[in-house]
Amino acid sequence: MTHKSLYERLGGYEGITAFADELLQRLRGDAQLGRFWQHRGDDGIAREKQLLVDYLCAVAGGPMYYIGRDMKISHKGMKISESDWSIFLGHAAATMEALRVPKNECDEIVAFVLGLKGDIVEA
Repeated sequence: MTHKSLYERLGGYEGITAFADELLQRLRGDAQLGRFWQHRGDDGIAREKQLLVDYLCAVAGGPMYYIGRDMKISHKGMKISESDWSIFLGHAAATMEALRVPKNECDEIVAFVLGLKGDIVEA
């Protein structure tokens, strides 16, 4: 019996892209977090989404190669607060629920994301 990667269990590229689409829509529409996408052009937002998809695919064990910066550099100077982080986690949970991500996979995702907090939250 072989163990499937998180990438495979999430539906591969299509499943992770659906997650990114749903999550980014929620984040951009949030009254507090939407400020991070104000004054961004469509091309910049599309590039950011593709980098997110590539990153998630790569860290979930998929065949993608992530060419973006690490999380600490990517978020430096954004002044992401504890409150921002908490709201983000709520949207991530709602996204997983909306997409019916199974509990074991949700737990893996949450554990990974919580490990990134120190590189993202700075204010």
